[in-house]
Order: sequence, then structure tokens, then C-alpha cells
Amino acid sequence: MSKDEPVRRRRRRADADRSRTAILAAAITLLDERIDASMESVAEAAGVTRQTVYAHFPSRDVLLNAVLDELTRETMQAIDALDLDHGSAMDTLLTLIDLGWRGFEQHPLLLHLPLSVEQDERHGPVVERFERLIRRGQRSGEITRELPVAWLVSALIALGHAAGEAAGANRLSAKKASTALRASVIRLLAPAPSS
Repeated sequence: MSKDEPVRRRRRRADADRSRTAILAAAITLLDERIDASMESVAEAAGVTRQTVYAHFPSRDVLLNAVLDELTRETMQAIDALDLDHGSAMDTLLTLIDLGWRGFEQHPLLLHLPLSVEQDERHGPVVERFERLIRRGQRSGEITRELPVAWLVSALIALGHAAGEAAGANRLSAKKASTALRASVIRLLAPAPSS
């Protein structure tokens, strides 16, 4: 191996990383505009060949999952900037839900993708944060203790999907779906009034 070979490898890797980043950015933009955008359209928008797209993402499903991974990463960065251990647990939980909903508003493609096993697995980090906040809210009396934490988390996720599906199917505007989601979450989590 020549002494220049490691440099060439690093350069190829950097070129490949740039291509992958450009493809993902183009895919997000195009899919937000048209959920049925083709791989060819993505390649053109990214400024790469169709073969380059397929080298990184062998199928449209693989590309969609990579897009979802990228959008999930962005949302998790915003969520992780929240202080989950101080202040009102309910307010923080509603802020967390608002951050997730902003993802739908910024990326309409999310409203039109069916839930897959991979997408369901993306809930893991959010589930952990929901559990943490609900436990803290139950300890402080802000959140009902009558229902188990796991049930409340499952219900929160189901409500989020219901709001997203209603907005995606144009049964509710995104604003009305968001409002309905917040109201439903508050009702679900609020402690029963003392008699």
C-alpha cells in the first residue's frame, strides 16, 4: 500500500459522507413537498447520480427510514435541551409534546408515512423521557397516580398518532389537531379532583 492510500481513503469517505448528507437533505425537502417523490428526483435535487443514491440507500424504504432517523435525531436534540428535572413536570411534558408536534409542522411528510416497526422503535428515547416526567409529576401530585406510568406513556403516544393521522387525513387542521392533543393530554394526566 502506498503512503498516499490512507489520504485517498479519508477523501473518499469524506466525499461519501457529503453525498449522503446532501441526499438526506434533498429527500427531506422533496418528501415534505411530495411524499411520492422518486429516487431520481432526490438524486437530481442532491446533485448526485441515481447510482450514488442507490449506493447509499438501496431502496426507497431504506431512504425513508434514514430520513425518519435524521428527523428523530433533530427532535431528540431539542428535547434533550429541556430541563426534565426541575419546574412543573406537566408543563415540561407539554413542551416536549409541542416539540414533537413542531416536527410534524416543519416536515409534513411525517403526517403521511405509515407507522412501521422501525418508526415504532424510535419511540424508545421519548418513552424514557415521558416516564421520567410522569414519575416526577406523580410524586409531586401534578399527574394522576391512579393509572400506571406505562399505560399513561402508551396513551400519550397513541394520542400523538391520532392527532397526526387526523391532520394527515385533513380531518383536522394541524393547529386544531395540536390543540386537541394538548387538551387530551391534560385531561389524561390530570389528577382526579379531590372530593
